[in-house]
Amino acid sequence: MKLLLLNGPNLNLLGTREPDVYGHETLDDVESALREAFPDVDFAFRQENSEGALIDHLHTAHRRELNGVVFNPAGYTHTSVALRDAVASIDVPVVEVHLSNVHAREDFRRTSRIAPVCIGQISGLGTRGYHLAVRYLVNESGSRG
Repeated sequence: MKLLLLNGPNLNLLGTREPDVYGHETLDDVESALREAFPDVDFAFRQENSEGALIDHLHTAHRRELNGVVFNPAGYTHTSVALRDAVASIDVPVVEVHLSNVHAREDFRRTSRIAPVCIGQISGLGTRGYHLAVRYLVNESGSRG
């Protein structure tokens, strides 16, 4: 089982950026916890602040024959048609994840351009959302044979 965990802009500041909204765990903490919880999964962890680099990782997910992508597009969620098109153009299942409940925040955060082309979205469960997304992809991969 090979998964890409892809994080968008400003998530490199996780743990220090608005901890009242995003929590105190760092991205390294999240990655360590996922490796520990899912020892049989071969993870690739990437974080990028630029839209083009995120698109490149999504395109590469297809070529690397990954089983799935857990994607937190962060602020690009609400604005990026290009990321939406990149997700739509690959045949790798993508689960969109957000740490905060984007539907309970500012109006502009309530619309995702990415979610309609993903197999699902997890929002508002903090870093547990990553675990739930991985669990889903692991279970789905097993059910597809």
